[in-house]
Amino acid sequence: MRIGELAERAGTTTRALRYYESRGLLTARRDGSGYRRYDEADLRVLRQIRLLQDFGFELEETRPFVECLRAGNPAGDTCPTSIEVYRRKLAELDACITELTGVRDTIRERLARAEGTPAAPEDDAGRPAPRCELFPHGS
Repeated sequence: MRIGELAERAGTTTRALRYYESRGLLTARRDGSGYRRYDEADLRVLRQIRLLQDFGFELEETRPFVECLRAGNPAGDTCPTSIEVYRRKLAELDACITELTGVRDTIRERLARAEGTPAAPEDDAGRPAPRCELFPHGS
């Protein structure tokens, strides 16, 4: 299939496909006329990349999954390097959840004080709120 068909089937743009190709995540073959040609294996790779990005993975973090698929594995997450990326992402998510839970608790305490219910045990005014940057802004 040509680049436009692959983009359409994967729900992305030809520009994104060219970018993935420039990053070494997608490999196009050329036909006699010089057009990029892709097959079903490329579609599987592209769907894996898109799924992982939807989960908050950076593009480079998808590389082990792509390499796992290219090695002939039926799924991109069965290789040791892919499993390690999953573990790191889970640790990152756990840290963000912990951080955000603290922010939520602080806001809940401040709301209770503002509404005149029992005050929170300590005042943390002036301390910057923690940020969880798991997903880039504007994504």
